Amino acid sequence: MVNPLVRPGAGLRPKLAGKAVHTLRVLATLLAVAVASACAPEYDLVLEGGRVMDPESGLDAVRNVGIRDGRVEAISEEQLDGVRMIDATGLVVAPGWVDLHRHGQRDVAYELQVHDGVTTGLELEIGTPDVAEWYAAREGGQLVNYGVAQGHIGARARAMGDEILGSGGATTRQAATPEQIDETVRIIREGLANGAIGIGFGSAYTPGATMDEIERMFGVAATTGTMAFIHLRGGVVGLDSTITAARSAGTALHVVHANSSGGARIEEFLEMIEAAQDAGQDVTTEAYPYAASQTGIQAALFDDWETWEDDRFGIYQWVRTGERLTRETFAKYREEGGSIIIHSRTEEMTLAAITHPIVMIASDGGTGHPRGAGTFSKILGQYVREQGALELMDALARMTIRPAQRLESFVPALRDKGRIRAGSDADITVFDPETVIDRATYLEGSLLSEGIEYVIVNGVVVIDGGELVDGVRPGRAVKAAAGG
Repeated sequence: MVNPLVRPGAGLRPKLAGKAVHTLRVLATLLAVAVASACAPEYDLVLEGGRVMDPESGLDAVRNVGIRDGRVEAISEEQLDGVRMIDATGLVVAPGWVDLHRHGQRDVAYELQVHDGVTTGLELEIGTPDVAEWYAAREGGQLVNYGVAQGHIGARARAMGDEILGSGGATTRQAATPEQIDETVRIIREGLANGAIGIGFGSAYTPGATMDEIERMFGVAATTGTMAFIHLRGGVVGLDSTITAARSAGTALHVVHANSSGGARIEEFLEMIEAAQDAGQDVTTEAYPYAASQTGIQAALFDDWETWEDDRFGIYQWVRTGERLTRETFAKYREEGGSIIIHSRTEEMTLAAITHPIVMIASDGGTGHPRGAGTFSKILGQYVREQGALELMDALARMTIRPAQRLESFVPALRDKGRIRAGSDADITVFDPETVIDRATYLEGSLLSEGIEYVIVNGVVVIDGGELVDGVRPGRAVKAAAGG
């Protein structure tokens, strides 16, 4: 019998009330999460209101760039919201520079690179004797993306039992036996299997290596689907034999620093490469915007120094002191070993090289020469802004998309570098087109460039308002597909 004095359900009130409160709390929590999510910044970093210039697509317009998880996720006229917002008004937002010819792969050189806008710096001329060891020494990240070629000089020296594995070794002047050539091939194949970005040659530094030997190594590049990068010997004559050997071997060829190798005959030198391209051969080249070069004084290049006229020595400058050399000081420093700067070309030769349509820009930079600190800023400041010798988009293409495309068929990482598009790596250089310029000189080769305001590597800011950010190392190893 129901007690009329007891309201139906009265005994359930505390339990039902508790459930209601719980439900309200859950709903409130969900609502708070939804509100927070709606208000949370969509991007890790936004570059706001800059002039975005992408040589791949031709985009040249004011846009906002949204970056998330190390990649470009949005390029928009609409406002974007980021955890960090960088006002890029009045600045150019461009793909980070891809430098195919970068020596000095250590901390001090990496700092010079990023201050000049480089986000990927690759040692593809001389390369390294031991690829696995080289990459292992840089594990854990660097300021920039880094990569290396398997060096023919180093592999050859190892095969011949030379204690000096660089261009100053005794065996660079000696002919190799068939067995030593076979061992050189084995070492090169091992390096390529460990991810080397092609094979680097310094035939100018290895007079003992015949063109038959070099052509055989070219064949290794061809059969492994990579390419050869070469500092050739003999100027125009050497270029002809090198192009012939590459064609015979069926390998893709990249001739480094055309300005250094072509010298006073630079226009003829470049016309020969262009003619090979027109004939269907896969060959490219690069140049840097300085009239002086740099190399080791002990190199085989100078084996005939004792026959020189006295007035020739004055074009050589000792990097450590800045002094111009004499016969006596040249002999002294050659015995000691070190770097010299060679003042052997004119500004007209430099201009002919960097403005030629087939030429990419690469620094050949390390330390001690201004090209290591200022190559790209000099292109933008002197040759684009001050002289009008290059259009800005053209200059950017030579520094970004063209070098990336040169490698991307066998280096997967380069397919997302050298461009700004949705899905590309967030390797970005932001510079002031009105102030960017190099400051380094032949006496002070490490003075930092001006006008490079922000540099972003894999989504991480490494140059912030022109200053280096402490403690960040977002750069990753760049390897050929054969190495994984």
